Amino acid sequence: MKKFITHSSYETQEIAEKLAKGFKKGVIALSGNLGSGKTTFTQGFAKGLGIKDKIISPTFVLIRQHKIPSSKRILFHVDLYRLENTNQMKSLGLKDLLNNPNAIVLIEWAEKAKDLLSKNSIVIELKIIGQNKREIKIFNIS
Repeated sequence: MKKFITHSSYETQEIAEKLAKGFKKGVIALSGNLGSGKTTFTQGFAKGLGIKDKIISPTFVLIRQHKIPSSKRILFHVDLYRLENTNQMKSLGLKDLLNNPNAIVLIEWAEKAKDLLSKNSIVIELKIIGQNKREIKIFNIS
């Protein structure tokens, strides 16, 4: 497990950007309370992949996709906040996304989909510990 303390959204994005640099495919499961920095983290991650799109939370559309420049890969930004059960996630096609070999999938509120996540998923927990201060823990599912 790696643990970081950030003091601004910029620092949170910097950590995510560095993580993205060597990331080729897979699932990143983001969890944390409202306002803890899940979308901010995703913004930094997308920047690290070279994505220039404006990254906003897909709370109401559930999934946004962004082409990763100079590759055939796609970043899928998923928000499960409004979903209540695994059946809704399956009907959304989440299982197919998670198994797409050309995809990087970042899932906000990923704890709701823990039964669908593989052992290769990376979990990132974000916690508010002050007005602009966040604790970020990064580890693999065990």
